[in-house]
Amino acid sequence: MPELPEVETVRRGLTPAMEGALLVRAELRRPDLRFPFPADFSTLVSGRRIVSLGRRAKYLLIDLEGGDVIIAHLGMSGSFRVEDGPDTPGNFHHPRGKSEKHDHVVFHLEGTNGPARVIYNDPRRFGFMDLARREALASHAFFRELGEEPTGNVLDAAYLAARFAGKAQPLKSALLDQKNIAGLGNIYVCEALWRSGLSPLRAAGTLVDARGKPKATLVLLTEAIRAVIADAIAAGGSSLRDHIQTDGTLWLFPAFVLGLRSRRRALPDAGLRRDGRPRGPGWPIDLLLPEMPEIELSTKEACQPRFRK
Repeated sequence: MPELPEVETVRRGLTPAMEGALLVRAELRRPDLRFPFPADFSTLVSGRRIVSLGRRAKYLLIDLEGGDVIIAHLGMSGSFRVEDGPDTPGNFHHPRGKSEKHDHVVFHLEGTNGPARVIYNDPRRFGFMDLARREALASHAFFRELGEEPTGNVLDAAYLAARFAGKAQPLKSALLDQKNIAGLGNIYVCEALWRSGLSPLRAAGTLVDARGKPKATLVLLTEAIRAVIADAIAAGGSSLRDHIQTDGTLWLFPAFVLGLRSRRRALPDAGLRRDGRPRGPGWPIDLLLPEMPEIELSTKEACQPRFRK
């Protein structure tokens, strides 16, 4: 499933083609994706100008003039591509390998540089689109319980201390809880825990002192989370074999690879369920990313676990 950095990469890739363009027509090639499209979806969004593209957690937000917002989720295998448009950052005219029979939504646009088509492709159809008013977005069912973004200034050690205080919940589970941090997924939680040297099994409350203040370990973890997400966005997201950028190329998040520290090392706590309990052995990295290049290790210690108690 695409994580926050993947969705941010999609947003940045689509912005040159979509922002400010007239959405002439929304062509729906089926009545549903994971869920049915809203009633009269095509009619309601067609003929409207696109004001801006945003993101909340793992959701892409397409703001239209008049105050409506298209909410798009990529599901497991959804992706966007741009065709027939002007040159934009990211080489959008590269061919894609996915079959056109999975092109389910086509946004026909008219921009300052001429017509373009933004096409949503989703073989597994786990993605979806919805329509909401901008002023009601915060109270929408998808967003009302989401925590703070890992990219904003609000996410700091004090914020997490307030969320973690007194909790015996495993640290990995607490970080994956979208009510604490919006959009933080498994790959990036694993990397942040590795960088900060913290065990995923450690109780989240142990990172907070008796006064409710963050310990140094929580400050370190918060900095690692923000750095991991920033690195992933800069790199274009994590390496998921199904996931395609708007230019048709696969994502690669080097920090994810570096977090493993060794090509043959099992994924960090890949054998743990969301609640932190074991579910079997970790998966060798070669099984997940068979084409991953070898990694040069600067020190022998880089391959060793370094969890703090």
